[in-house]
Amino acid sequence: MSIPYPVEEKKRLAFLHSLGLLDTAPDPAFDRVTRLASKLLDVPISLVSLVDENRQWFKSKVGLEAGQTPREDAFCAYTIMEDDSLVVPDATNDARFSRNPLVLSDPNIRFYAGVPIRGTQGLAIGTLCVIDSKPKTLKPEELDVLHDLASIVTKEIQLLEGLLDTHDKLARTGAKLEDNEQRFRSVFELAKVGIALVNPEGRWLRVNESLCQIVGYSEQELLALSFQDITHPNDLNSDLALLRQLIDGELTQYQLDKRYIRKGGQEVWINLSVSKKVDHEDQLEYFISVVKDIHAEKKAQLELEALHQQLEHKVVERTNELRKRESELSAVLENASDAYVSLDGSGCVTAWNRESEVVFGWLATEALGKPLDQLLMPSGDSPHARQWITYLADGMRSVVVRRSDLVARRKDCSELAVEVRMRSLLVNDQRISIMFLHDISERKHNEARRDYEIQHDLLTGLLNRRALADMLPLAQERARRNGNPLSVLFIDLDGFKKVNDVHGHEAGDLLLQTVAERIRDSIRQTDSAFRLAGDEFVVILEGPNGTLENARARGEKLIAAISAPVPLPSSVDAAVGASIGIAFQDVGVNKPPAELLKEADAQMYRAKGLGKGTICY
Repeated sequence: MSIPYPVEEKKRLAFLHSLGLLDTAPDPAFDRVTRLASKLLDVPISLVSLVDENRQWFKSKVGLEAGQTPREDAFCAYTIMEDDSLVVPDATNDARFSRNPLVLSDPNIRFYAGVPIRGTQGLAIGTLCVIDSKPKTLKPEELDVLHDLASIVTKEIQLLEGLLDTHDKLARTGAKLEDNEQRFRSVFELAKVGIALVNPEGRWLRVNESLCQIVGYSEQELLALSFQDITHPNDLNSDLALLRQLIDGELTQYQLDKRYIRKGGQEVWINLSVSKKVDHEDQLEYFISVVKDIHAEKKAQLELEALHQQLEHKVVERTNELRKRESELSAVLENASDAYVSLDGSGCVTAWNRESEVVFGWLATEALGKPLDQLLMPSGDSPHARQWITYLADGMRSVVVRRSDLVARRKDCSELAVEVRMRSLLVNDQRISIMFLHDISERKHNEARRDYEIQHDLLTGLLNRRALADMLPLAQERARRNGNPLSVLFIDLDGFKKVNDVHGHEAGDLLLQTVAERIRDSIRQTDSAFRLAGDEFVVILEGPNGTLENARARGEKLIAAISAPVPLPSSVDAAVGASIGIAFQDVGVNKPPAELLKEADAQMYRAKGLGKGTICY
């Protein structure tokens, strides 16, 4: 069967090629995702696939040797047509794929699931997909995992897309730079991309260290050459043609991918952005070239950080050149991707850029002249407010950059997490402070979610085995310190396997979730419940009433709660019992955590041997 093509195929391909990802080296950010996908979904093959005009190329792969396959054989060619995802439980039963070479021979695809990867304009450039040589059915939560991992890849793509746009803006801004030896020296030299000034004849007037590293020449060697000398012969004509259009005014700037010849003779592909600087009579003075090593594309985050440092250097430069170019610097700060705020010596706002308006909701006209604590500091005597007070007090007198993660308040009184970088400067004998604030709410949310998933069982929401290993020693130490006994109840369900066999795994999962909820409802807030694996649970009983008799009574309450029938979606009830083993640590007795668990486990097995539904200790 012929493969389908998106309606905006040309636009999609143009966007894909503009990202510069095809045929590039592996990237740890994508490789982590494919490893996680393969592990979490228990499949041998996981891929980040980019669908080109005639092929699908794998930016990241796990479990597959091939680097690409023809597009006509690609399952992913169908996935990019989907709004949500494509799941093929058994390819041999699907008319689209049953005669596919990848199904009939290596890698013998049977199961396939893929989620489209899109740019900010919604164009699908490829997929995150998982493959197995055995038929498979994804659970809803497993499909959610695949979607979550695909969103990580999508954010990486969209970050790259934003960085490319940032570089375009940097090139246009560079066209206005003139006579800036003092104020822009640090920005020029510290840039992570190559920057050069080129005279109308093509000779280098000034180059930075990054450009020297890209082409392998020292600064003195490069200044003795022209850009024509180091441009690959096959690429020179296209570069010169665009340059002529720029000189004639047909273009305001241009960008192309081309090759330089390094000092040692090796070819290096670069992305070149060129704009021109004219004098007040509109006569050409020089060209501004921004050169990016395409092979180092994955260092974009470091380059973005370098851009922030450059902006800070622009602000703190204390020479007369700063005043002459203040309007240009203000334009850069006004359009920065982070919120930018400056304060006078009394802590009142003197600058408030557009991103500050977007992030915090205050217009510049509302913020200027007001104390910063009235705009961003959480109200009341909260810990977040006290952190702001300490941070501002230290930052307004520190000449080094102070970085901290804080909670800020928007105009509508909602709160968000921000990363704040602040330093104090002396400008014309006046103390000012500058701040860059970046919204990190999503990062904090993801960190909290990861911490939760590390410590909790995803099916039942109870704490997991790892959490038990961490919390049991702490519970024992609390019991020892407070002079209290402690009990560990090891719970194993009776008859759970039969429910799984008769009603299916979905019914078994529902039953486990119900049992977990009943266990939570049957213990105190000072106690803790865990799911170890399968149908095994553990409860830790703490507090002054943690006697062995109370532990036995609590165990009977748990058995009664667990044994109540559980309604299933099939309109039938399922019932299980429970056998419980109790390990007891009396006051003044110290047992190793592993020994306490082992004892509870052994008592549980003894309870099962006595007829199930029994408590042993």
